[in-house]
Amino acid sequence: MRNIDFSSWQTLLLSLLGLALVTLIGVGLRLVAMQTIQQRRERENRQINERLRTLIAAYKTLGGSFTGNLAVDPTHLRDVRRRDESADSADPASAAEPMGSDRSRRVRDAVEAALSDIILLGTEEQVRLAATAAAELAAGRHVHTHDLVVSLRDFIRGVLDLDAVPANVKIPRQGPARPSATGGKGGGAGRDDARQGSGGRGGGGAGLGAGMGLGLGGGLALDDDHVHHE
Repeated sequence: MRNIDFSSWQTLLLSLLGLALVTLIGVGLRLVAMQTIQQRRERENRQINERLRTLIAAYKTLGGSFTGNLAVDPTHLRDVRRRDESADSADPASAAEPMGSDRSRRVRDAVEAALSDIILLGTEEQVRLAATAAAELAAGRHVHTHDLVVSLRDFIRGVLDLDAVPANVKIPRQGPARPSATGGKGGGAGRDDARQGSGGRGGGGAGLGAGMGLGLGGGLALDDDHVHHE
């Protein structure tokens, strides 16, 4: 107020305009700074949420089982065929059941995808464990994922500000989640509808059933193509 000149209305108006301009510039800079900080926080929150979502999905994939065979079988379809051919040529009567089933291949593919996500978004320890597991799979050796699952569990609980798992709680060893026998949602229904549709070509209702079977069974067809081209 000391710098405002009250000697005439012109100088008073100019002083008020200058004060309003300075105030407007200050408010504008403050709004720009607040918006920049808010956008940065939102971007960081989105990154954290995406990272957590990916690591939680990887945790469920790598640690969804507590019983049965908890090791990841790296056997590919071509290796199974070679083993079967060698076993048949050596002793056809003692040919055993193929080791690499469709379920084991599904588990292997899911584990490989989860390891890739962890290598991209995991911590230093998780990247090291995931890289070691990926190297073991590439070398054709069975892999256990329990240590990586424990690291993921501790990290996720820490980021979410959850209490640590009590030391007196004994959690069994965890392994990869086993996929359902139907090969995904709608797999069994798609297979049944496809059979019904292919059996009734003469009627319109049968044609509709065939179309529905092809639509619902798409996931199963992709999986079969993947198995045959592996």
